[in-house]
Amino acid sequence: MKKDITSAKWWKALCGIFLIYTVVAGFLLPVPALPILHETIRNLYFHVCMWFAMMFILTVSLVYSIKFLMNPKEDFDIIASQCANTGMVFGVLGLITGSLWAKYTWGAWWINDPKLNGAAITLLSYFAYIVLRNSMDDEQKRSRVSAVYNIFAYAMLIVFIMVYPRLSQVDSLHPGNGGNPGFNSYDLDNHMRMVFYPAVLGWVFLSGWIASANIRIERIKRYNYNKI
Repeated sequence: MKKDITSAKWWKALCGIFLIYTVVAGFLLPVPALPILHETIRNLYFHVCMWFAMMFILTVSLVYSIKFLMNPKEDFDIIASQCANTGMVFGVLGLITGSLWAKYTWGAWWINDPKLNGAAITLLSYFAYIVLRNSMDDEQKRSRVSAVYNIFAYAMLIVFIMVYPRLSQVDSLHPGNGGNPGFNSYDLDNHMRMVFYPAVLGWVFLSGWIASANIRIERIKRYNYNKI
């Protein structure tokens, strides 16, 4: 198999360094005493950064789905599907950490918030992607149909995470909405900025690491299957 960036070690080393730093500095460095959020603001290094990682890896999945439709190479389908699976993992982790944050700031695990509802709908659309792939036995048909659906699912992600919350009549309780402190105020705090940016890179690198491992496993499975 050809060597590519997924087999390089430098960014994996950076991933480990950034995530260790995120955990240690995230809990030890001081944070601004903001109303409503208080110490729970430290979840910014986990919840928000996991959504960044999800967006990154699902965008990679989208790119390879488009590349597959333009040039139906098996490897493009493998990369697109495994990146989508990895994105789902980070999406679920994002919902879990968000639910924990909601419990200790809003007093409930889940509320009628447009951003929360939009995130849930997005994840359901990607769960449908996985179900769709597993429902077809014909490999070529499965690859083509899932590539088309992946584009649709990504469009749903943009609509329900970025567009719908801004158009909704219900005021979101997320930072920057409904009188809550916005993320622009975080940028003024040097301690949080020192942790947040490395945290984003660390979680993004981790999503790429997990996806690359899954891609290699799937390549081996396909190779062994084709030899039979």
